[in-house]
Amino acid sequence: VVDAFLGSESLAFFKQTLSEIVFYRSKDEVYQKECPGDVFFTYTAFRSFLRACSALQHKSKKWKVTAVCAEKRSILSQASLTAEEYENPFVVFENAFTEHSLADFEFFLCEIIHLALRPTNVEFDSDLLTPYIHVIKMLDASQLLMESQVEKINDSCI
Repeated sequence: VVDAFLGSESLAFFKQTLSEIVFYRSKDEVYQKECPGDVFFTYTAFRSFLRACSALQHKSKKWKVTAVCAEKRSILSQASLTAEEYENPFVVFENAFTEHSLADFEFFLCEIIHLALRPTNVEFDSDLLTPYIHVIKMLDASQLLMESQVEKINDSCI
């Protein structure tokens, strides 16, 4: 699912789109009012991505990143990840879903889409920044996993 998600558009596209949606939640304008169907596509794609990420949280004890392509290894490719998360991207999913449930992330997604598609600015009382940061980190970790060699940990080592 993650391969299909990141294969349909670039990482930069998804990060930019999510940032725009979050930005429009506090504007008196409707996000992409000329083509709201695109917003629905974005919502369904992100929802599928979040569901796939929720499954990845359990993989950190079974899989490990053995190598990152040499030309990709730089501080820029680390993006929003800490050094520990860069070395083991599965930690990103574990941390995100320890702090928030899948239902919390789906609520975040619904809420920002709802607010971005409203023609007026509405007050909201939920924390939208923390889930946003986690989703950005999950996007970066997913891209890193796609660019890395991942192998199953031998059960006898556990």
